[in-house]
Amino acid sequence: MQARAMFPAAGRGEGMYESFYLRAVAPDEPVGAWIRYTVHKRPGEEALGSLWCTIFDARKGGPFMHKVTLASPMAAGNGDWIAIGDARLGPEEATGSCGEARWSLGLQARAQELRHLTGGWMYRGRLPRTKPTSPSPDVRFSGTIELGDRPALRLDGWRGMVGHNWGAEHAERWIWLHGIDFEGEERAWLDVAIGRIVVGGRLTPWVANGAVSLRGRRIRLGGLLRRGVRVRESAAGCEVQLPGAGGAKVIARLRVPAESAAGWRYADPDGSEHEVVNCSVAAVELEVSPGDGTPTRTLSSDHGGVYELGMRPVEAHGVALAPFADG
Repeated sequence: MQARAMFPAAGRGEGMYESFYLRAVAPDEPVGAWIRYTVHKRPGEEALGSLWCTIFDARKGGPFMHKVTLASPMAAGNGDWIAIGDARLGPEEATGSCGEARWSLGLQARAQELRHLTGGWMYRGRLPRTKPTSPSPDVRFSGTIELGDRPALRLDGWRGMVGHNWGAEHAERWIWLHGIDFEGEERAWLDVAIGRIVVGGRLTPWVANGAVSLRGRRIRLGGLLRRGVRVRESAAGCEVQLPGAGGAKVIARLRVPAESAAGWRYADPDGSEHEVVNCSVAAVELEVSPGDGTPTRTLSSDHGGVYELGMRPVEAHGVALAPFADG
């Protein structure tokens, strides 16, 4: 998994954010974890490091959510992508604590890094303002997450991914989709970021970037100039049409179980905010047309999907926000 932290190189006058994160989902139950290690830096100020932990259980309603922001110094290197206080995340291990939650996890990557943006210049230049990657879009986990006096979660055999993004500004509106553990397609996965930005005072059409992997073949989806992205979204789920390379097409449908979504506040370096709805135990169905003459395949998982919707706070979405500020 090729990845490195960007925050150590940020100048004092720069504003930026960065996030390394993992999501893991149980094979037989609608139970999942979403853990983030983040850096937030306003121009002219010192960077702050935060740990976020969300535990989903669709059988019990609302998720466990907690966040801590630490004054301890942040670091990167020495085998870790990021260290915040005593918490660490690297290619093979994730450790940390956040409120009642404490985790010690092993990570086994099962897929090479996915760089969602197709041009290397897009990661080096000023635009786009958000730069997403997945050090591995397919990870097998081991270890435990402890939640106070509740039974510990044992993640041996859980599936998921590790993600990384950074930038100077979040998209005006975005969707992140991830899917894994599909019935009958053990090695298949989906990982796509979709966004709209404001240019000249107007909101652009949706632009998608990512890939689907089916039977060992990785198919690029979206791209800066690829037309045909169609999106219908709400806090309860979405239906997305994603054009791909070589005439490929994916139709993705994700549904959020009732009351299972988490609501968070994300701050930009300029002080503005987005509200984010995330469900990491969403039901997911894909119709994958590879574009190589082979038949369309339907993939489904009862709870192996991630559906994340980011939006401005003026929009009513009905999901309760965790009582933690950002930035």
